[in-house]
Amino acid sequence: MDSSVILLIQIVVLLACAATVWLIVSRFPHPSPLIKPFLAPMLRWPENQIREGLAAGRLDRGFFAFFSRDPERRVPPGENPVAPADGVVNDIFEREGMTYIVIALSFWDVHVQRSPVAGVVTRVVRSGDRFMDFEWQDAAFLREKPCPVQAIVRIRGNRGEVEVRLITSYLARRINVWVDEAGRIEKGQRLGNITFGSTVTFTVPSDWPLLVGKGIRVVAGETEVALAPRADAADEPGVPPDTRRTAVQ
Repeated sequence: MDSSVILLIQIVVLLACAATVWLIVSRFPHPSPLIKPFLAPMLRWPENQIREGLAAGRLDRGFFAFFSRDPERRVPPGENPVAPADGVVNDIFEREGMTYIVIALSFWDVHVQRSPVAGVVTRVVRSGDRFMDFEWQDAAFLREKPCPVQAIVRIRGNRGEVEVRLITSYLARRINVWVDEAGRIEKGQRLGNITFGSTVTFTVPSDWPLLVGKGIRVVAGETEVALAPRADAADEPGVPPDTRRTAVQ
């Protein structure tokens, strides 16, 4: 092989190595574009990089496209309510005859919320720049948010009324609700979304046995989270509700 060709190859290899090193160093401590396509989302877009991008207003385009995904879901039949959001159940508590299932969303979860039941929308309170109901300021899922705002959607299904709260912080406050009061909604139907929000709270009557526990990951529109009461028990007057049972210990 001609010496000039060998020299050219060596120069090309050195330039490629230099470019590789530059890409690694210039993006440090974030992943290099050379390896990003082969990484899992949490490694491809580390949390600190996402937060830096949000603060600077220069969010990675690839991450924003990933974040905006809206996959179809296989909605199970029947009356049992499904999770309204993707995420991990980080708290469950009872208050005034209702059970609150608090779902924490990460940056890498789908942020489109879905209706947990089929029914009629009886209340929609859209987000603002303050609490929607001040008596709830002591609730843990609100205290952890700096200046939290909410959108509240209440749905009357065949087995009773449930409520979904979309919660975010004031700085993020991008909550979209796609349903209106008195409108019909189907189980698993898209209900709204939170842009970079991180909490959805689902409320059911306390006598509905739960199918999930703290630490369980749920999928919006697919994961059944509680057992709806039987139609005869729900409709028959004078029938006392069962003591709440949790199927997941």
